[in-house]
Amino acid sequence: MKKRLVLTLLTVAIGWAVPAASPRPAYPVVTSGQEFRFPRDHGSHPAYRTEWWYFTGWLDGPDGRPIGFQITFFRSRPEIDPANASAFAPRQVIFAHAALSDPARGRLIHDQRIAREGFGIAEAQEGDARIALLDWHLDRGVDGVLHATARARGFALELAFTPTQPTMLNGDRGYSRKGPHPEQASYYYSMPQLSVAGTVVRDGKRSVMTGRAWLDREWSSSYLPPEAVGWDWTGVNFDDGGALMAFQIRGRDGQAIYAGGTLRRPDGTQLVLTSEEVRFMPQRRWHSPQTGAAYPIEADFEIRLPEGMRRIRLTPLFDAQELDGRATGMPSYWEGLVSTPGGRGYLELTGYAGSLGL
Repeated sequence: MKKRLVLTLLTVAIGWAVPAASPRPAYPVVTSGQEFRFPRDHGSHPAYRTEWWYFTGWLDGPDGRPIGFQITFFRSRPEIDPANASAFAPRQVIFAHAALSDPARGRLIHDQRIAREGFGIAEAQEGDARIALLDWHLDRGVDGVLHATARARGFALELAFTPTQPTMLNGDRGYSRKGPHPEQASYYYSMPQLSVAGTVVRDGKRSVMTGRAWLDREWSSSYLPPEAVGWDWTGVNFDDGGALMAFQIRGRDGQAIYAGGTLRRPDGTQLVLTSEEVRFMPQRRWHSPQTGAAYPIEADFEIRLPEGMRRIRLTPLFDAQELDGRATGMPSYWEGLVSTPGGRGYLELTGYAGSLGL
């Protein structure tokens, strides 16, 4: 879903201006029936407007106490005249964001990088997952292990993600609707139940940690319906090997415009959840003292299965997991560690501190 935030973040950060009369690029439309191919689709799809590689997960340190992390790489194709021959024209912009969610601190710490592609500074390659942005990197090895590095202000992440299950295609074989019109969609797959291991540096101290993670991969040219203000999304790794991705897109009245999800059962079978089969039901709200937003940080995702209704209660490890991005021109949203009986995951809540336009 993420999904979050991409064009808003990039437009503000890069500060480009496009003359009104300039020819605009012809972005491809997301359509059903496209065949996914790997490792090709782990790599960049530069013709599309926006794309992301989005990791979230739990880590357990030597003391047994968990922390959460998020590390994400975004690619965006701005509305630049394709005939512009300047080497400085931002034909592709690469953005990356990383955060630690530490219950011992009781708040998020985060950092970001951004640059236009080229000049040996930033690159998102086609054909496989290979992204470079200054001293932040994402690479997929020939053994399928993904390696991510983010050396941020106040912390650093050096993590290796080993797949333990097949790739999970969301929606209709990877074609994921986000609104009532067919073009309001993305190509979307997840890699749940990733085994993660590596080092985390906090306050100058290096710790070796292991845990479980989730990767979301999406690319699109028309992601959200114009009446949408935000979304609620979760990715949960269950202890029995199952996994759940669920989301809803909200309108200005707070009601769902569209919803969906994928449930992977412990035996590996998958069930695609339609818009009518997913409900997001807030149970408790936390009021941010910084932004004044009221986030439904404790909530149920109710899903309708062939055997009946199932409610997944999501409970945060701590409340103050808001990213207040106003000082750097970023959106403000809530994203953090949540637990559910028999599982661990992440919850993302956007559009509560103001409409989030993509």
